[in-house]
Amino acid sequence: MTICFENETDQKLDFDYETILEKVICQAADQEKCPYEFEVNVTFTDNDSIREINREFRELDVPTDVLSFPMVDYPAPADFSVLEDEDNAAEYFHPETGELILGDIVISVERAKMQAEEYGHSLKREICFLTAHSMLHLFGYDHMEDEERIEMERRQEQILQDLGIIRE
Repeated sequence: MTICFENETDQKLDFDYETILEKVICQAADQEKCPYEFEVNVTFTDNDSIREINREFRELDVPTDVLSFPMVDYPAPADFSVLEDEDNAAEYFHPETGELILGDIVISVERAKMQAEEYGHSLKREICFLTAHSMLHLFGYDHMEDEERIEMERRQEQILQDLGIIRE
């Protein structure tokens, strides 16, 4: 498993984010029964930068808390059958490591701090929540319909509960 972290902000996080987010990412993979070693990139940014990314990739000219860029086009959430086709290996797996390239997570630390204050919990809990949410997107989940949203919320809360990450 490879998790690459990049902090593009001057914001200091007051917790060991690499260790805790690795646990969140692994818990999400375990919960979704990912049968492969995998690669994920996590980037911390600010509101201006995430707004630019959101405008470029989603044509929404607003800052947001987290963006997910999944690399796998699943037929259904966490349905890894598409990866069993040898023709897909070159598209979805890193040629040197053989790891499944799940995708990228981009988090606005600035927005996460505001939301943590608004919801009355720690920045650590908020960033863990955003990471769990984003990991589910990397596994093909979405929240466009109420039924999908409810299922996704249940799954992301389960990831956090299993790790003892509760609202503080």
